[in-house]
Formats: sequence, structure tokens, C-alpha cells
Amino acid sequence: MLLEPRTPASVFLHAQPWFACMSAEEKNELLDAMVLRKATKGEILLAEGEPIDGWYGVLSGMAKLQTKAPDGRLSAFLGVPAGEWFGEGSVLKEPAWRYDVIALRDTTLIGMPLAHFQRLYRHSLPFAHFLIERLNMRLGQAMTVIESGRLRSPDERVAQYLTHFCWSGVRKITLSQEDLGHLAGLSRQTINRVLKQFEAQGWVSLEFGRVEILQPQALEQLANPVGNRGNDSGSQSHEG
Repeated sequence: MLLEPRTPASVFLHAQPWFACMSAEEKNELLDAMVLRKATKGEILLAEGEPIDGWYGVLSGMAKLQTKAPDGRLSAFLGVPAGEWFGEGSVLKEPAWRYDVIALRDTTLIGMPLAHFQRLYRHSLPFAHFLIERLNMRLGQAMTVIESGRLRSPDERVAQYLTHFCWSGVRKITLSQEDLGHLAGLSRQTINRVLKQFEAQGWVSLEFGRVEILQPQALEQLANPVGNRGNDSGSQSHEG
């Protein structure tokens, strides 16, 4: 079989730095094995407690990772735009997902079956290095979440979350203020106030259900005054 470079799954895999190090036979085998999961906005893509059967990325759309407290409160701690993987820590050590993965709009996930993930992890040095870099990034993100909930102002927290999308290469974000509030750990009213302030400063442009980032450097400076680029993401379920 010839590897068709124009299919979405093939384009996604070709964007991975470790994929180039594989043989043509390995590439075709992996492409054939990849699976897709689709959901419309608001639907569950992967459910808490569901056995982990592979490693997933967002092929199109956008997803959020969300947990529910015993009292029913929801806490969304990570938004995942198209082109990004998620859950590598869970895939390495957990038998089941510890959170729900929710479609923030019509979304398709691309999944690498667990057997292929484990084979690459054990035998591909470029793949292992990629995972180490991502786990290091997740550690930085977790530290940022802790700091954000304790020390950061709402303005800084919203800027922090938006710069995560900048880091992912996204400038136009289709996301409701309510969803952004869940992800940043702030009320919809606070999100609205902060975004309007950013718009007045010329940093973003607002449309219904969409935020376009115009001045990523300004948001980066507000979010990271000491220049810790790359460690921003996530949210906290309490307002500061």
C-alpha cells in the first residue's frame, strides 16, 4: 500500500517528529492501525473509567479534559486544539481514563492503538524522547495551574490560557465564554470582562463564540512576566 500524503490521518502523522524516523513499512502499518472517534459538540469522546485502548490526539475540532467533583461541580483542566496529543501519562501508567474528554465543537480524535504505542515507546528512541518532552511540558503546566490558582489575577489566568493556543499555533479560537471559563476556572462574567478589556487594548478581536488573537506577544508578556514560555495551559476550578 502506498502512503497517501493528503489524507488527514497521514498529514497528522507526518507532522510528528518521530514519524520521519520510521521505515516506510512501519509508517504504512501504523497508518493502517490508527482509529478515529467522532463526536458532536458537547458529547463525550472518551469517558472516565473507560479502559485505555490507545493514545489519542485531536485530528479536527477541539476537546477538553474534564472531571466531576462529588458535589457535581465540573472542573476542566486542559483544552486540546487540533494537532495535539493528550493523555500520554495516563496511557503509560493507568488502566482506565480518570477524566472525561468532551468535544467543545464537532471533533474527531485520532488514536494510536495501545500495542503500537507500547512498541514505539520501548523500541523507538525518537518516540521516547518525544514523550519525555511532552511529560516535561505537562509537569510545567501542572505547576502553572497550582501557581495560577493561588497567585495569578483573572487577567493573567485568561492570558495564560490563550497563550497556550498561541504555542499550539492557533490564532482563531472557536470557544464559548462559558467553556473558556470552565477551562480557566473563572465565571462567564469574569471571562467577558477580561476579554472586553483585551479587545479594548487591541490584543484580541471578539466575535460570537470566537476569539481571534491579534497581539500574542502582549498576552505572553502578561501571562509570563519572567519568560517561561511553553509552560502555560490548563485551568483551576476556583476563581482568583
